[in-house]
Amino acid sequence: MRKRAGLTVEKITQAAAALADEVGIQAVTLSALARDFGVKDASLYAHVKNLQDVRTRVALLAAEEMSDELAAAIAGRSAKGALMAFADAYRAYALRCPGRYAATQMGLDLDQISDAKGFVRNIELTYAVLRAYELEEPDLTDAVRFMRSTFHGFITIEATGGFGHPRDLDGSWRRVVESVHTALRQWPRGTD
Repeated sequence: MRKRAGLTVEKITQAAAALADEVGIQAVTLSALARDFGVKDASLYAHVKNLQDVRTRVALLAAEEMSDELAAAIAGRSAKGALMAFADAYRAYALRCPGRYAATQMGLDLDQISDAKGFVRNIELTYAVLRAYELEEPDLTDAVRFMRSTFHGFITIEATGGFGHPRDLDGSWRRVVESVHTALRQWPRGTD
């Protein structure tokens, strides 16, 4: 199969990421991407395996972008300051790039992402933030899950307009992150 001039995996991934931010990752299709490029669907198969491959590539791109932003936010900070900066960067990325963020939350093939730079770095940064709380396994894994689910839950509800109360969302966000900090400091250790 002949590759379309100018069409690359990187261009397809960038276009898919932009489309995901507009319409949602689940609405990204090979047909929609082909239309954007002015080619037939079959032309994309010279560059990507299938739709799942495209969505995985968007997730990998997003993980790298998000990790870069998280690293910049927490640089030189520790403990509560690092947690607050991490949380704010996490929220900002998820709200600014909703389709890309959603791609990072999909059930992905662990073989494809286990050594992916962005995902590995994201995990390392999360653990670095939690280091100040002196947690050991299995508490550390539980704390990561607690933090991630708390942030993800708030952001998902915020992004869909689910918070109907007129209270300022930034004020609520601050209280949520403060509460995460308090919970991490008072973590019930070794209860299993």
